[in-house]
Amino acid sequence: MKKKTSEANVKKASVPRKKATKRIWKTRAKLGAFLAPSLGGVSVFYAVPFLVVIFYALVDNPISKRFVFLENFINVFQNQAFQLAAWNTLKFSLVAVPLAVIISLLMAFLLDERIPFASKFRSVYLSPMMVPIASIILVFQVLFNYNGVINVVIEWFGGNQIDWFKSDWAPLVVLLLFLWKNLGYNMILFLAALGTIPREAMEVALLESNSAWKMFWHIKIRYLSPTILFVTIMSLISSFKVFREVYLLTGDYPYDSLYTLQHFMNNTFRQLDYQKLSSAAIIMAVVMVIIIGGLYIAENHFGKDMEE
Repeated sequence: MKKKTSEANVKKASVPRKKATKRIWKTRAKLGAFLAPSLGGVSVFYAVPFLVVIFYALVDNPISKRFVFLENFINVFQNQAFQLAAWNTLKFSLVAVPLAVIISLLMAFLLDERIPFASKFRSVYLSPMMVPIASIILVFQVLFNYNGVINVVIEWFGGNQIDWFKSDWAPLVVLLLFLWKNLGYNMILFLAALGTIPREAMEVALLESNSAWKMFWHIKIRYLSPTILFVTIMSLISSFKVFREVYLLTGDYPYDSLYTLQHFMNNTFRQLDYQKLSSAAIIMAVVMVIIIGGLYIAENHFGKDMEE
């Protein structure tokens, strides 16, 4: 009797388990059905093309498909146009990204102090985001053309005209355009992050008679570290995408100081040199992953005590 009773209890206990297992599988099937369109789109438009790019980078051409391993990458590194484009892009990013982060952060701190007309300034700084890029380019052409407004002012003070887009001053014009277009967005992100800093931490710092510099560095910057990371990454991506503005200003083959990686890749695509294009794209992707990974490691080390 005891044996029959125990077997009956086991059967009764197994029924809820089977039902629970069926519910789990049904839930997983529903989730899979919902995710299928997104996963299919990612696979078709991202994963498969990425694998094709790797394939093109490792063969001599799409017809013979002879495996050459790293030969295409070596040829790209030895290409003078690629070296010029990579150097120009690196220089621009090293200057533009820190300036975009630091200036927008200082602007956010200034507006967070509740100065007069703060809301008006926020609207003004955000206005470049609402202006079409073609209109922005037209304004900068009017300002920095050889017979533009800036050269007229320089002549008034007895100086000589500068061909801004065909001289070593050209990166400065693009830098001004980049900052003018991106500072407002970065500033709004920092203002939102400043509003999340716990007031208790600020009050404790005031009670302990900490200086303004200590409060700025040890409290505000620490709590802003995730936002600083995000703004840095977004500014870095924007600095690599500055090709659009440069292209509208100067065309396919600008002055040497404005020739960027995007110019190199765009012109290579027009020549249908898929091996060179694929190799350059992979190199660019690897460099971006390394830089962003380094930024994440630095932010994790710098801000981990805030999370605790």
